[in-house]
Formats: sequence, structure tokens, C-alpha cells
Amino acid sequence: MLKSKVVVITGGAGLIGKEFVKAVVENSGIAIIADINEEIGLRAKEDLSKELNTTNIDFVKLDITSKASLNSCVDYLDKKYKKIDALVNNAYPRNKNYGKHFFDVEYDDFVENLGLNLGGYFTTSQQFAKYFQKQGYGNIINISSIYGVVAPKFEIYEGTSMTVPVEYAAIKSGLIHLTKYMAKYFKGMNIKVNTLTPGGIFDSQPEPFLEKYKEKCLNKGMLDKSDLKGTLVYLLSDMSKYVNGQNIVVDDGFSL
Repeated sequence: MLKSKVVVITGGAGLIGKEFVKAVVENSGIAIIADINEEIGLRAKEDLSKELNTTNIDFVKLDITSKASLNSCVDYLDKKYKKIDALVNNAYPRNKNYGKHFFDVEYDDFVENLGLNLGGYFTTSQQFAKYFQKQGYGNIINISSIYGVVAPKFEIYEGTSMTVPVEYAAIKSGLIHLTKYMAKYFKGMNIKVNTLTPGGIFDSQPEPFLEKYKEKCLNKGMLDKSDLKGTLVYLLSDMSKYVNGQNIVVDDGFSL
């Protein structure tokens, strides 16, 4: 379904990023791991290339908050592949104070984390969209979260050290509207922009939390990282040609 499509995945060496890389390669596309950590990124490229027995995975070092880094990335890909078909905004940069409870968050940290993340998604989309405009087509997929759609269900976190950071809610909800803004702004440019919004992804969370989370869902509860692959492939493929400015939620009904 993605034959020969060149797909850039920011944060491609992460938990979900690696699954997205697999999804692209399994559908005959070329996956570009774009990650700020060169060591982890190159290791992910090597491991996934062996696992999938493919040469269709590339790595490029990328800082999503740096125009110079973004332009260098775009130039490298243009020279090597002569095209870029899609961008998946999946990176999640944050500072060392990220993740505190509401009353403990400092203004400077709040602003910095929104700038790193939402600002990074904006700048990345802006620079790639300039390339897409010249190319005559493009596709941007932003990875949001159910907590960009609904208020946090704080009760499921009781008795654990976990919480939903206020920055997370602000970033992910902002991202959904940024998607709509860009889709409308790019009218006539043949640049498609959509949001993929996952529910919680299993990552060895405490059992009491997993049980409470599942109660809010309809069947499975916490998703496996591979559960997003089908929707991603759909949004990257020509099957979703006229799906534009939309937010597709994959959460087993958690947000209902």
C-alpha cells in the first residue's frame, strides 16, 4: 500500500516510532528514522533492518526545534531520494522538569515544554510543507492523544505515582487544532494534514492502573503499540486521498 513512498518519522527510534517504521516497511515503503539521538537512532535502524530483512530503513539526525537541522534533513532526503512523500510528527521532546503535578509546574517549564513539543511540531510541519509545496504534493500526520480530546480521567491514576501532565493536555489539544489550521491553510497546495490520536499504549504500567483503565474502555483496554499501524498505513496510503484535516481516534472507546 505504500510502495516506494518515502516516509519521515520523527522520534522514529521510540516505542511507537519503531512500530511506525515497521508499518511503512511492511507495506513496501521507505522509512526514515529522524531522531535527535544518533546512537539510539542508528541502533534502531540496524535492529529493525535485521528483523525485517530490509534495506528500506534510513536514519537522519534531527532536532525538530531547529530550522537548520530541519533544512539539512530535507536537503539530504531530497538529494538521496528525489522526493519526500510524508511526514509523521511523532517526536516527544521535553525538559527535565516535565511531568510534575499541576501545582508544582513552573511557568518557565510550562512554556519551554510547549515550545519544544507543539512549537517543534509547528516548525517541522512548516519546513516540510515548504518542500511539499514546491514538490506539488505532501502528507503530514500529527500524533496526538485522547487527552487532547477529553479531560484526563484522574481517578484511574489514584494510588500510583502517575499523572497526566498539564503540558501534555495543552500540547495534544493544540496539535489537533493546528492540524485543522494547516489543512485549511494549505488549500490548493495538495498537502494533506491529519491527526492520529491513540489511547493509552501498554508499557509495563502498574496492574491496578491497567485494570482501572480497562474499565473505561469497551473491549481490550490499554492498546499494544502495534494497534496503531493499520490507521497509520491508511492515512499514508492513497486510500485516504480525500481525508483531510481530520482527527482519527484509536482508543477502544476510552474517550466516549
